[in-house]
Amino acid sequence: MSAFQFPGVNLAITTPFDAQGKVDYPRFEQLIERYISAGVHGFVLSSGTGMHVYLSKDESRQLVAFGAKVIDGRAKVIAQTSALLADEVLERTRHAADCGADGVMVLPPFFEGPTDDQGIIDFYATVAEAGLPIIGYNVPQAVGVEVTPQLFAKLSEIPNFVSVKDSSGDLAAQASLIRTGLPTMNGADPLAAYALYAGAAGLIWGGANMAPRTCVAFVNAALERQWERAREIWRALEPVMSLIWQGDYVQSVYAGAELTGYGAGNPRRPLARLASDKHGALQAALGELIARESSQV
Repeated sequence: MSAFQFPGVNLAITTPFDAQGKVDYPRFEQLIERYISAGVHGFVLSSGTGMHVYLSKDESRQLVAFGAKVIDGRAKVIAQTSALLADEVLERTRHAADCGADGVMVLPPFFEGPTDDQGIIDFYATVAEAGLPIIGYNVPQAVGVEVTPQLFAKLSEIPNFVSVKDSSGDLAAQASLIRTGLPTMNGADPLAAYALYAGAAGLIWGGANMAPRTCVAFVNAALERQWERAREIWRALEPVMSLIWQGDYVQSVYAGAELTGYGAGNPRRPLARLASDKHGALQAALGELIARESSQV
């Protein structure tokens, strides 16, 4: 296992779209600059929150190349290179390496892929041939494959496999991964405080698009073991981070970021804007974060 190098807030950044549904690169550059100014430690390009599954292969490649160039070493760059075909994942990962990415995040084989441990190990061993640090992705409710502590230990024997992002939303399951002593990253927004206290190595955080400054302040306090300060900040974050996890996640993040001044346009079809009857609840959950974040943009 290579050394872990992704502590802090790794923002699963939204992908901005224009009125015609095309990737809006000028706005993407503006957002990156704002998030860097907010202190974000790293970026996940072509993330799930950034609508990876609704980007074509070429769009994803261009997004990674463009984003890595804009970031230019000022923060860590993680590219999601997930795909159905192992050879395509390897190709995407090599492209990310060519663009200067620091690592990649990769789903295990999905949509009727192998579910046995050896099949998953073989898959990640193939991806490792590209030479970049790999963050595995535990989201069993979506892909039907669970990364257990036992599997995590086996995956860690693969050169370049550095961590697992846990987005199961199951605190006990994540704690069991953390107890292995291997670097585990939290990917479930409402568990951020508990994960850090339990010893998570870092976060990949979609909800941070809405409140980057507050999220960075919270994580920095936790990393400095200033738990009272961290808890104080978390009280402002917890209502909205819990709300968006209940459903319409991507739509909620796009809508919330619009309210706080980090708008990325509308999600790409087939997703639509957050329904109007849910917008009020989101605004209420954001509360003081709207003024706190928008005053800094």
